[in-house]
Amino acid sequence: MTAPAPDRKTTWVSIGIIGTMFFIFGFVSWINAILIPYFKIACELSNFQSYLVAFAFYISYLLMSMPSSYLLKKIGYKNGIMVGFWIMALGAFLFVPAAYNRAYPIFLLGLFTLGSGLALLQTVANLYITLIGEKERAAQRISIMGICNKGAGILAPLLFSYVILRPQDNELFKQLPHMADAARTLALDELILRVVGPYTVVGIILFLIGVLVKFSILPELDQQQGTAENNKGGNKSVLQYPHLILGAVAIFLHVGTQVIAIDTIINYAGVMGLSLLEAKALPSYTLTATILGYLSGIVLIPKVFSQRTMLRFCTVFGLILSILVVTAQGHVVLFQMDLDISIWFIVLIGFPNALIWAGIWPLALEGLGPLAKQGSALLIMGLCGNALLPLLYGVLADAIDPKSAYWILTPCFLYLVFYAFKGHRIQRWTGQKKITT
Repeated sequence: MTAPAPDRKTTWVSIGIIGTMFFIFGFVSWINAILIPYFKIACELSNFQSYLVAFAFYISYLLMSMPSSYLLKKIGYKNGIMVGFWIMALGAFLFVPAAYNRAYPIFLLGLFTLGSGLALLQTVANLYITLIGEKERAAQRISIMGICNKGAGILAPLLFSYVILRPQDNELFKQLPHMADAARTLALDELILRVVGPYTVVGIILFLIGVLVKFSILPELDQQQGTAENNKGGNKSVLQYPHLILGAVAIFLHVGTQVIAIDTIINYAGVMGLSLLEAKALPSYTLTATILGYLSGIVLIPKVFSQRTMLRFCTVFGLILSILVVTAQGHVVLFQMDLDISIWFIVLIGFPNALIWAGIWPLALEGLGPLAKQGSALLIMGLCGNALLPLLYGVLADAIDPKSAYWILTPCFLYLVFYAFKGHRIQRWTGQKKITT
């Protein structure tokens, strides 16, 4: 027997709470755009080593998402949310000993722990917001959550850079390679200690939010949430749904393109002569383009275009932009910055990326019924694309050059075009018998 549906007020309050969660997801996640170049300087790293920030943070999604679904089954959704925030708080507190020892591996452990908490929270939040209302408006609701996420992403790099960077740092960064070993070590130790205060505050806030959510009016979702929709085909395992498995691959490639467009842009601008302080706003420009994409989804879906049509348009648009990043030539002056035009195509990739995420989720979860929780966890595992693809970009940037390394985006978007037009329609594997119910 399923629990009664929450009333309208509770539903909207619940959406507000989930929206707040997405804001926190964005704030914690997109700080990485500043941490990557910051750690590269403070811990004296190569491109490849610096992108281990994204790897450590997002590989947790691969390792922890499926265990999270089983944990939620045992302790319930509200307790799961509380535990998720507490795990994130622990990850934030690990930055304190890491900073005092300027120990990059401990920073990576803290980032992995933060990501593990997020994996648990994302499993709840994305499933909840997908199933809470009409199926044909799922992309619209996800777009609203995306605005919360990317809005925080715009603020996070700017606020974090304001807290940890100083106007005189430009001169410091120029002098570092020429300092004596003892002086350079002292300067780098002082630089890295700047993260102690912000991450201590973040850890305390995350802990308290976990307590508040536990005692909020957020309803406990029925453990059988999703059974109202029949399990199409009568399958007993999520692995028997090709459109879900292909959707998880699509999520993997999509989030990889998203993080590459945001987390690599400061280092790429550095190749053009911009310092960290001068380039710190570039990730926010990409995230602003993403928010504009979400707003267009809220306005146009489903009144003007179906979420399927928007997914097809956005994947093709993203493919075109990915090719232009590496083939277009020339310089453009915008926001008082004279940069290669390719960097603005990277910024524009944020627009179609908004509705690709929103379009994949409802199509991938369609027809799963009581397997929706495991399906959601499988899609969250796809977020490890955030870990692996930026790392691969870093390898290519070191081996070839940062601009040519962006060719990695094109095959990703080619697959997304395939999923938007055909992949989501594949209902059974070759040789798999069709089961009628």
